[in-house]
Amino acid sequence: MVEIIPSILTDSASELAEMIDRVQGLVSRVHIDIMDGQFVDNETIDPAVVGEVGTSLLLDFHLSVKEPASWIKKCVNAGADRIIGHIEEMSSQNDFISRVIEEGVQVGLAVDIETQLARLDEREIGNLDVILLMSYPTGFGGQPFDKRVLEKIKVMDSLRKKEALRFRICADGGIDEKTIGMVAKAGADEVAIGRRFFEGEVEVNVKRYKSRAEKN
Repeated sequence: MVEIIPSILTDSASELAEMIDRVQGLVSRVHIDIMDGQFVDNETIDPAVVGEVGTSLLLDFHLSVKEPASWIKKCVNAGADRIIGHIEEMSSQNDFISRVIEEGVQVGLAVDIETQLARLDEREIGNLDVILLMSYPTGFGGQPFDKRVLEKIKVMDSLRKKEALRFRICADGGIDEKTIGMVAKAGADEVAIGRRFFEGEVEVNVKRYKSRAEKN
């Protein structure tokens, strides 16, 4: 079954707290987008703010930042369960992965929609807990779903089956009632859903998205 993960992209502590409160008890984890204004032309809350708000939910920190390794400690201190770093502005995938693992936290790599899977260090894939595949350009929510991600999901799903690897596949960007079925069929285990998830009653949305995913 595909796991539904609410994704929060905001520069407001009060909005963060409100959104976390709305999904408390409905999902097991929440996805926090961290942007530094350098990797992309957008800047969001600092991980420390997430720690101050607090939650019993498992926390994913999705680092769309320059040199994600320099943000690891902040995320750990904020209560991270998983830290996912974009490879595009990462000097060393090995260094990032090693440092996250040393902190006793799950680790993932993120690949933007325009980035080829060949950029992933094949020597490190076996150490990953999750691979996040963007289905539109990282930076801003509300962009249209890019179907090129479906082939990437299939390739990674095939690789892990062939090599008996343990990583999960998360699709992030443009996920709605139609596209969730598409990514589920391609082999995704998780989807990160942003503003669309918070429109209306979130409890109804969780059930609706799960139902759509199960039909494919």
